[in-house]
Amino acid sequence: MDASTLTELSLVSRDGTTIGYRRLGRGRGIVVVHGAMSSGYHHLQLAEALAGDFTVHLMDRRGRGLSGPYHDDHDIARDVEDLEAVLAATGARNVFAVSAGALIAMQAALTLPAIERLALYEPLLFPDRETGARVMERYDRELAQGKVAAALATAMKGAQLGPAFLNAMPHWLLTAMTKGMASRTPEGDYPSFAELAAALHYEGHLITEVSGRPDVFRDIRASVLLIGGGKSSALLKNALARVAEAVPDATRVELPGLDHSSTWNKELRGDPEPVARVLAEFFRAAVPAG
Repeated sequence: MDASTLTELSLVSRDGTTIGYRRLGRGRGIVVVHGAMSSGYHHLQLAEALAGDFTVHLMDRRGRGLSGPYHDDHDIARDVEDLEAVLAATGARNVFAVSAGALIAMQAALTLPAIERLALYEPLLFPDRETGARVMERYDRELAQGKVAAALATAMKGAQLGPAFLNAMPHWLLTAMTKGMASRTPEGDYPSFAELAAALHYEGHLITEVSGRPDVFRDIRASVLLIGGGKSSALLKNALARVAEAVPDATRVELPGLDHSSTWNKELRGDPEPVARVLAEFFRAAVPAG
């Protein structure tokens, strides 16, 4: 396989939903599970940085890009089934998951022996379920009223996903900025803000559900690497610490100067090369000597 060849593929998950993914590179397989406000395409440059030594599979989770829609009764079990289907189709045994995608990958690792090595970038947790419920109540109300930018501002502030100056902004100002960003989507196969906003309804409730029970992940048997950015918010660092406490055998790495969006492509404020170097070292360790 030519490492520079990007191929679009798809499969059908257990409930009949189409799950699409992009394949790039050669070597041992890695499945990338993106976060709430992104898609597989957001991590194309990360895949390119790994493609010389690994075959990277960038799945689009439901509600975005190459994949089918969410169903009204969606829960995390469906997300696990989607990841299971991609692992089976690709033969990959390594998973790299980001933010809300990391929660799905951890849930999958509890029951799927196919996952041997699991790297997680800043799993996203609210401090508790009550906080998540308050954020999502406002988010769903604003989304139902057609106030997409306001809803996204609520999510960003509630989860402290942006830089410190964004997290400190008044809601009305962040809403105005979000409207501006929505009209400047970069070129490429990025999902629209409307797609991401609809998906975040399901993502936010998933995050809320898991936020009250991170201790269930203590039974993960895969080798786990936890990665965080030195510039990420206190909420995100606290969430990573809670996961580290729940998975005591995990290795933890903090990358100076990076934040929650650093796994993304550079045109979206990403800085994927430092993350790719850490991932390459971790996943190479799965190869037996000789």
